[in-house]
Amino acid sequence: MKKMKAGIIGCGNISAIYLENLKTNPYIEVVAVADLIRERAQERADEFNIANVYNVDELLQNDEIELVLNLTIPGSHAMTDLAALEAGKHVYAEKPLAISLEDGRKVIELAEEKKLYVGSAPDTFLGSGIQTARKAIEEGLIGKPIAATSFFMGGGPEAWHPDPEFFYMAGGGPMFDMGPYYLTALVTLLGPIRRISASAGIQIADRKVGSGPKEGTTLRVETPTHLAGTIDFADGAIVTMITSFDIRGASDLPRIEIYGTAGTLSVPDPNFFNGEVKLRRYGQDTWETVKPAFESGHNERGIGLTEMVESIRAGREHKASGKLAYHVLEAMHAFQRSSLEGKHIHLESTYDSVVTTNASPSENETVESH
Repeated sequence: MKKMKAGIIGCGNISAIYLENLKTNPYIEVVAVADLIRERAQERADEFNIANVYNVDELLQNDEIELVLNLTIPGSHAMTDLAALEAGKHVYAEKPLAISLEDGRKVIELAEEKKLYVGSAPDTFLGSGIQTARKAIEEGLIGKPIAATSFFMGGGPEAWHPDPEFFYMAGGGPMFDMGPYYLTALVTLLGPIRRISASAGIQIADRKVGSGPKEGTTLRVETPTHLAGTIDFADGAIVTMITSFDIRGASDLPRIEIYGTAGTLSVPDPNFFNGEVKLRRYGQDTWETVKPAFESGHNERGIGLTEMVESIRAGREHKASGKLAYHVLEAMHAFQRSSLEGKHIHLESTYDSVVTTNASPSENETVESH
């Protein structure tokens, strides 16, 4: 298969792992990089032996490039996606899909109009951790999923990030930063979301940069830093979810647990591709380790992009799709809307789930004693 030629827009920290993982990719060849700071693009080109360093317009006007990998800051995701689509190129972006729902819709609608593919991170749900959990649910190991918990509890990135202001602006906070990992995993495991009710607030407004040249600088917090809510899924499961940058001490709460009529599934950190899945059956007093569906590395960022290119060549729907990302984007907005408006927010979007919740347990055991 002829490799699809790609260009990367945005050469910040996250670009390094994409370029490292794409070096030997059988489907994609990165032929150009671009960044608002040309020196930063040149550094990446030198580091990874990329032939061309362009400005953004030059990259978009290059007819050789069929695919754009959008690694700009969140506030530029939609604008860059739209520009790439207008230039006739498929596009895959870091999360979130957009800051506003309106911009997210524009991206999806333009892609459909031009018959182009749009994808979005996270793609961690394609790794062995979440896929093993999905397989366990499909095989009926916990019966029908009826509830779940999901917790991201931390103190905020200002302690270690040298330039953390954008985490506390609109489109930031724990929900827009980490929520895509958790919500994408939950939708993958439980199907589409029906409605959300939540409370959100800025519980700790006093923030200072803890490292780098801006150390000691006061941050202005403009977005909720603690969000707690209840998610009702279309298939009936009720999920309790908290995302927080306000936990100054430690937390022992699980990342994700799925509760079914026949047992409980402990799901690994959705920010990573691998991790152990644990099962505790109804009536048992010990946990078992579920055999991985396949092996994953620690950081396989870009597998969603690869799967998208395979899908483009095959003419099928891809998995880390813009439609999935838009459903997650609407859910994240629903947390804040519910708190502001004091009511359940019913989601307008949906997402076709491949999870079967009424499967019988597999005769071929996929668990090991623990």
